Amino acid sequence: MIAVLVVVVVFVKVLEQFGLLEAGYDDSVEDELELSAVRHRPEGLEQLEAQTRFSRKELQILYRGFKNECPSGVVNEETFKDIYAQFFPQGDASTYAHFLFNAFDTDHNGSVSFEDFVMGLSILLRGTVQEKLIWAFNLYDINKDGYITKEEMLDIMKAIYDMMGKCTYPVLKEETPRQHVEVFFQKMDKNKDGVVTIDEFIDCCQNDENIMRSMHLFENVL
Repeated sequence: MIAVLVVVVVFVKVLEQFGLLEAGYDDSVEDELELSAVRHRPEGLEQLEAQTRFSRKELQILYRGFKNECPSGVVNEETFKDIYAQFFPQGDASTYAHFLFNAFDTDHNGSVSFEDFVMGLSILLRGTVQEKLIWAFNLYDINKDGYITKEEMLDIMKAIYDMMGKCTYPVLKEETPRQHVEVFFQKMDKNKDGVVTIDEFIDCCQNDENIMRSMHLFENVL
């Protein structure tokens, strides 16, 4: 579950950069009235409030920060990679950012809209344990066939270690990601058929005390 922790930690940093963790925004209809200023017009705040676990005030703050950083109303993959590169200058975050971008781009149209952003953020910060684990499973299921293979898990793990770069201590050996994947995969693949199903994934994670503890670390960051 290191992938999920990295996701949330960096999103907290992104929120801070956007100014979204700072108080002081007035509750007004200004954000709704300014929707026409962007090329992509998000759904009304009322509808998003019903679809997420954010309040109207929180959505207004999120939208204002998102709009300031992304005037077009959408984020493309290159911008997403640039954001991650700022926080991991000692490593190469491009591959992990690619996987994460695909996880947020739920309709696979090559861009992340404000709706995509807050729906994913709602799960990561306010979702149930089950919802967070399903989201994490979809991140690892790179080809979206409903299973996680050892190769997919290794691709994600390598991407994380590439992103962390030289900030790990002691310095990781080249074979470390594969060794970790072997341990995780054997633990998750209960029936030893070479793939991990979503049920196996959720069952294994729910029985891991450390993973369960990590699920609640960032619930009150916004």
